[in-house]
Amino acid sequence: MDHFYFVRHGESIWNKENKICGATDIGLSPKGFEQAEETARNIVKQGIQADSILYSPLIRAKDTALCIEKITGIPAKEEQRLIEQNFGIFESTPRDGKEFHEAKKNFASRNGTGESMLQVAQRIYNLLDEIRQGDKVYILVAHNGIARIVESYFREMTNEEFSSFGIQNCEVKRYDF
Repeated sequence: MDHFYFVRHGESIWNKENKICGATDIGLSPKGFEQAEETARNIVKQGIQADSILYSPLIRAKDTALCIEKITGIPAKEEQRLIEQNFGIFESTPRDGKEFHEAKKNFASRNGTGESMLQVAQRIYNLLDEIRQGDKVYILVAHNGIARIVESYFREMTNEEFSSFGIQNCEVKRYDF
């Protein structure tokens, strides 16, 4: 297909506390549930059409996707490849930490026990290649780290642009192939 939509999950409890969630399975805050409902209503209001919602298996993305499914009627299913990056030693540390910002520029590093940016890019790029060759329009519901990789698929980015890139909770972004 020629396009898809990306939605970052609603605010999580750790987002509110300025902590890196990564692959840690942290739920939505009350505000996150409100954002998910508002996003779903906006998808309907804007006339966004999709065949399916694919979502990360982490509860914050799953709850966001299921809320969108309930309000829009677009069927949702889990897609394991959309799971957030395991940030290793940085999980639960401050999101705005200088050390973490610099670590995101080291694409081969696994940050101790985590997953490298290259590993994440491989699984996300493969998924995007499949979507591109298919005939369905998808809404992907995932995480900020995954948004960074998706963005890098579509445009050249310096290491600084890559490590600084992010989207807001429940932001809807259209990507055209």
